[in-house]
Amino acid sequence: MRRTRIILMLSAIFCMAAVSSLSDDIRQFPECKYCGMDREKFGYSRMLVRYDDGTVVPTCSIHCTGIDLALNPHKVVSASLVGDYATRALLDAEKAFWVLGGDKMGVMSIRGKWAFGSRKDAEQFIRKHGGAITSYDEVMKAVFEDMYEILRPVCEECPSRP
Repeated sequence: MRRTRIILMLSAIFCMAAVSSLSDDIRQFPECKYCGMDREKFGYSRMLVRYDDGTVVPTCSIHCTGIDLALNPHKVVSASLVGDYATRALLDAEKAFWVLGGDKMGVMSIRGKWAFGSRKDAEQFIRKHGGAITSYDEVMKAVFEDMYEILRPVCEECPSRP
């Protein structure tokens, strides 16, 4: 009986430590650098980019991460982390199973872009909401395509266009 209590207490301590470490980035960076959105509220889409110069950029979504990457082409990314849609845990964005599209509107974009740590979770999401599994590179391409679609009407009215 005593041994069971000790095991349960240790399990509870380890669980609390794991949950605490998962949200350390949110405590340290509560708002998106670009739009100011609450990164805890959008923990399922948040990102954290680390550059080799030591700077860290917290965002609410891959859309805002795309803005940062576009503004800093001279910087080398050392880590790109994203919140797992199912668990909110940060994971390597390049290793994630990304779902592009579907009927669930994205964060800061119309087309959804969701990251999952497991293929099973991504497939379950697709069965419910649609979309397709793709790579991080393809999702980043979609980020810039979506930005262009938003800006195209503005650019077409630009007086400097022929």
